[in-house]
Amino acid sequence: MLSTRLTNARFLTMDPDRPVARELGIWRGRIVGLDEEVAALPARRVVDLQGATVLPGFIDSHVHLAWTGFKAGTPSIAPCRSVEDVLAAVAEAVARTPEGGWTDLAGYDQRGLGRHLTAAELDGVSAGRKVFLMHDSGHGCMVNTAVLDLLPAELADGNGFLAEGAMGAARALRLPYSQQELADAIGHAARGCLAEGITGCAEAGIGGALFGHSPVELGAYQLASEQGKLPLRVQLMVSADRLRPVAAHRDDGIPRALDLGLRTGFGGDRLSVGALKIYTDGGMMARTAALSRPYEGLDHAGQLQEDPGALADTIVDGHLAGWQLAVHAIGDRAADVALDALERAQRLRPRPGARHRIEHAGLIRPDQLDRLARLGVAAVVQPNFLRYFGDDYAAVMGKERAPWLYRGRGFLDHGVTLVGSSDRPVADGSPLRAVQFMVERASASGQVIGPDEGITVEEALRAYTVAGAFACHWEDRAGSLTPGRCADLVVLGDDPTGVEVSRIGDIDVVATFVDGRESEGGAL
Repeated sequence: MLSTRLTNARFLTMDPDRPVARELGIWRGRIVGLDEEVAALPARRVVDLQGATVLPGFIDSHVHLAWTGFKAGTPSIAPCRSVEDVLAAVAEAVARTPEGGWTDLAGYDQRGLGRHLTAAELDGVSAGRKVFLMHDSGHGCMVNTAVLDLLPAELADGNGFLAEGAMGAARALRLPYSQQELADAIGHAARGCLAEGITGCAEAGIGGALFGHSPVELGAYQLASEQGKLPLRVQLMVSADRLRPVAAHRDDGIPRALDLGLRTGFGGDRLSVGALKIYTDGGMMARTAALSRPYEGLDHAGQLQEDPGALADTIVDGHLAGWQLAVHAIGDRAADVALDALERAQRLRPRPGARHRIEHAGLIRPDQLDRLARLGVAAVVQPNFLRYFGDDYAAVMGKERAPWLYRGRGFLDHGVTLVGSSDRPVADGSPLRAVQFMVERASASGQVIGPDEGITVEEALRAYTVAGAFACHWEDRAGSLTPGRCADLVVLGDDPTGVEVSRIGDIDVVATFVDGRESEGGAL
């Protein structure tokens, strides 16, 4: 007997052997058959989907759940329209902060102001509090003199804007979040993902100086799971900051590792350890993505997180220790560093099934495409960046480089696995809107950026299902509606392959199933 039979729907299975079906049977959280294989079987529950379209649950392969949850509960100064308005919002938040405490605000973005604030301007409204404005990119912050005075002189930019490692040092001045606070924030973000049809995601870096929230952050995800606050599959990328030298056996060839040799693949179906996250550069919004030549109109080309040799050593050591690697590289110079190191690592110890990933791959030159393909490296992109930040990015890249931003067709035509993701909360997290933008490549103003990089709707859906599962080593359980896979699926109010492309982002998510169970609050 089936536990559930879903009928009267258009199932877009993403399985080339059987691309479309009308019925689907579920038993013990798994898909057991389609159409005639299940039509005559008794079922405890039969659900008539009334002609809805059903897809495999979306996989968002690069998110920041804890940051998303905390940001939702933090006062915001967005949108930044004038210095005076921002300072007024800071003063209001300061008035609610205990004397000598920290005032936190989200939503800082200097581009809306035409310049950065200054520490002196914040000093004028901070009333002795320590003020910390998180940059929307996650790669910088704006602080006042009370914070700068606590930092080493070499990190304390007198203007108050701290990027990358300096931001991490400012964050480290405070106690980490408790595991319960983290679990609550993670749960809030996870429910938001589920409402958008996401049934699995990869948390892009825990425990590190840049985005980590606690040295015992993995335990917070376990706590969230134990408390029923983790309603979808989550894979945890571990920050490379956590690696340390180990005296392992010579035959193991492991120079650095986590305690006990923990690595990619540890865990279960719902919560597991994924890739090792390695940062090579910063972000394009903060102008810290490392480019091979300067930003248009600026006299610098961004920055690498460390000396190139040190970055390469970390990448090689992670590979030798058996990790899948998720290398953050937004600028093309950062991509060169990553590809050089990955090539060296594979030469030292060939691991063709490692499935290393470049996170973002924001600016990839034509000559780098073949290298990505040859090394078997996936490109994990964020289509929504083009929509919401595309005008700005195209301007600072210039006419020649703008078409290389967040590529689609170039990757696919060269045989590079193209994986969709959001980087939430940096940008909107909706997979359906991202699918639309992967096809259109249009910014919010209507500017089409790199039209030759547009892909088909089917290819974009694949980036959020089959390719996402492959990038997370989940292809045996997710990514397609194939018998034997987990019953993770999303019920949509319309067919994204049958409507105008401009309407895809507005399609309703009717219900989301994980392991055959409908999410709380579903409409079915």
